[in-house]
Amino acid sequence: QVQLVESGGGSVQSGGSLRLSCAASGMLFNIYVMAWYRQAPGKQRELVARVTPDDSTNYADSVKGRFTISRDNAKKTVYLQMNSLKPEDTAVYYCYSARSSGLWGQGTQVTVSS
Repeated sequence: QVQLVESGGGSVQSGGSLRLSCAASGMLFNIYVMAWYRQAPGKQRELVARVTPDDSTNYADSVKGRFTISRDNAKKTVYLQMNSLKPEDTAVYYCYSARSSGLWGQGTQVTVSS
């Protein structure tokens, strides 16, 4: 079964850190762009960070310098290290693969309290 499964979400105080993981199964992994998106209540889903097969990365301006995306092709896993978290980072975070027409994970909740 082709799927992406996220983990690592939770609740943290402002200034804290979390690391999200997204494990892929049933698919080739190393040839696709992988990304993290997020959606806050009442807002559109937005791109947070993306990593290409050759490890080039891009970040939303709002997370530059605080978040780091990385991938482990041997484990078919993409990570999002989130430091210096702010209340405005509160959202459901989704993993995305550019495989075929696009593949989404189920999402994991991140809540940052002030």
